[in-house]
Amino acid sequence: MQRRIKSYVLRAGRVSNRQQQGLDLWLKDYELVICDEPWSFLKEFGRTAETVVEIGFGMGTSLLRMAKDNPQLNYIGIEVHQAGVGSLVADLREYQLSNVRIVAHDAVEVFQTQLEDNSLGGVQIFFPDPWHKKRHHKRRLIQPDFIHLLVKKIKQGGFIHCATDWQGYAEHMLEVLSEEQALDNQQLTGGYSPRPESRPLTKFEQRGERLGHGVWDLIFIKK
Repeated sequence: MQRRIKSYVLRAGRVSNRQQQGLDLWLKDYELVICDEPWSFLKEFGRTAETVVEIGFGMGTSLLRMAKDNPQLNYIGIEVHQAGVGSLVADLREYQLSNVRIVAHDAVEVFQTQLEDNSLGGVQIFFPDPWHKKRHHKRRLIQPDFIHLLVKKIKQGGFIHCATDWQGYAEHMLEVLSEEQALDNQQLTGGYSPRPESRPLTKFEQRGERLGHGVWDLIFIKK
């Protein structure tokens, strides 16, 4: 079987005491475990609600804010880096939020095996690794096959929302998303969307704005 190129590299980053506490003591209360059949959202969340997946939530700042602002929604956050997982777990416990579940696993495999077709309200991918060197472009997460996989899991009328601060990657994303026949660009004139209020402005992004750096949002809807 051909070895799949992954869009991330696991690095041994520092884990703070608070993050380690989250991993050791509380992750079990929020983690979705990989199993032999797709997850039941009703079973995992204890309720019926629209479910949104965030791929690569980093330290979890935006996902935490969205979960606090939208208690009516279920969120599944996917992240492979332990510091980020531990940080979000500790925050979820601190704020006593029950509408987020965490998956510390490869996103492609999660979408292939753990999610039912036509089950998601949307997928958000904010600031994925741009792999800006040309020889690394094959590692970029946003590729035609992966977008086609996401579309299968999203309900009709559901969304894919991507954001990046690398113009070259933004152009690549726009091309890939526009070529997917099952999607329509929410921006009717084509091109990029203004940042919606639903996506929190990160500290990193605020700093970039002060330095004059651009950020590009793309929102596409499943037909």
